[in-house]
Amino acid sequence: MLKKFMAMATLSMGLSASAAYAETCGGNYTVTPGDSLSQIAQNLYGDKDKWSVIYNSNSDVIGGSPELIYEGTVLHITCINGKPTGLAGGTEVTDTAEAEPITVTPGSAQSRKKISILVADDYKPFMDRSLPNGGMVIDVMQKSMEDADPKEGFGFYWVNDFSAHLEPLLSNALLDVGVPWLRPACETNPDAYRCQNFYFSDPMFEMLILLFTNKDHPIKYTQDSDIEGLNLCRPAGYYTHDLDKNGRNWVKDEKITLTRPHTMTDCFNLLMEGKVDAVAANEFTGRAEMKQLGIKDKVVVIDTKPLSIEGLHVLIHKTHPRAKELLDLINGGLRDIKASGEYQKIIDAHLSRIYSDF
Repeated sequence: MLKKFMAMATLSMGLSASAAYAETCGGNYTVTPGDSLSQIAQNLYGDKDKWSVIYNSNSDVIGGSPELIYEGTVLHITCINGKPTGLAGGTEVTDTAEAEPITVTPGSAQSRKKISILVADDYKPFMDRSLPNGGMVIDVMQKSMEDADPKEGFGFYWVNDFSAHLEPLLSNALLDVGVPWLRPACETNPDAYRCQNFYFSDPMFEMLILLFTNKDHPIKYTQDSDIEGLNLCRPAGYYTHDLDKNGRNWVKDEKITLTRPHTMTDCFNLLMEGKVDAVAANEFTGRAEMKQLGIKDKVVVIDTKPLSIEGLHVLIHKTHPRAKELLDLINGGLRDIKASGEYQKIIDAHLSRIYSDF
């Protein structure tokens, strides 16, 4: 009897040791009363500024208002630098080392018979040939097209002159589709060039546009009227449609001062000099700039409300003879990889690498 007890005890100890070793990273978190994304990020990552990675991993669940989350909502939590551990549904890990980068590089469109996808370098983290799988959006596009499996095949065509993408390459169907592009506010500005001339796919990814402000001169942003009278900075050549979106008309009605230097670096330098109240940028560009300039501790990323949420789409010119067919093909592939969970895996892999550097 004693031998049997000892054997059972040994087995129990073995199972416990094994269970303790099989630590997991990431997983599922259920929202409790009083939670905010910042609080959850602080509790799980030890960094409240990582609230946006939680949003980016759950945009379909949370919707267009990251400041509003509801009790009982189950959020998917991405593993970043080995955190968080112990959540249900996490990925088993044996260490917290960063995953090896994926080195598969999309090929070029060698034959005009293939569906040609027009892309370019130097739009990190969304696309660049130096990035794993060509970047987040290229990876999503690759998997969507593989799922759609067009009989003629497809290929990526890298042209680094962005000014030639819409005109003449896509407008003359010299290449078939372009990615990734923002969709202007077509509902209120239907005469905008892209609205008049292009079809937009479902978004491959939706990015947060945030306000970055000086820690020594903070501003609040809970409603649009809080920004009226302030000086925002966004470089020349960048889009401004979001500043007039949803009837705010900040630029159109001159409710704000918009400072437009040459570069994003110039904007953050002006912020540090107290010459602008906030920098308006997508979070990846803004956070990368903060890191490069070494000013993370001097900048507050406003977390009460995003300035806007902008989708990155595939564009197809309306005169393309197969426009609707190609649009259906791409959207179908994208829907399928979302339904299968493949999309979430792609986004997780890229977000884990991106945020580990911020």
